Amino acid sequence: LAGTLAAARATAAAGTPAGWVQRAALAHSVYVPEPLHAVEVKAQEEHLARWLTRRIDIPVKLFDLRDEGFELVGGRLLPDAGGKSAQLMYESTGAGAAKQRVTVYLRKPDADAPTAFSFRQQGELGLFYWVEAGAGYALVGALPKERLLALAQAIYRQQPAAMPMSASAPAR
Repeated sequence: LAGTLAAARATAAAGTPAGWVQRAALAHSVYVPEPLHAVEVKAQEEHLARWLTRRIDIPVKLFDLRDEGFELVGGRLLPDAGGKSAQLMYESTGAGAAKQRVTVYLRKPDADAPTAFSFRQQGELGLFYWVEAGAGYALVGALPKERLLALAQAIYRQQPAAMPMSASAPAR
């Protein structure tokens, strides 16, 4: 975890076009281990999507990942290089096994942000990220690439203007 945090801090501070993806990894690493205060607003609070939408100025959808074995825990507002971002946290619902968490980081993308659906491995964390309809998305989790891809595809299909996504997303 310490190595993942250090690498994310260094890259996020570098001001690269994909710096927001690294900030997503850093936020994930900070909040996922929190047992009591992982989120600012719990999923049961109906105003979560409205509040985050108003704060980050892009539509925030609470994705339904139950078919993929994950349930929304809640979300939080985060600082970002150019303003504000949001983080949604999901937790696995399987009985018996240790709970796993993934996060979805949402922000207004920079003009030069890569739009292609991409994958990046950073230590134990996998990150799928893309830009669609004026919003940047980064799905972060310590899961196998194939599992993260299934979650990313489920999120992508729930976007209003979703187009078919290749199951063989390029690895970067």
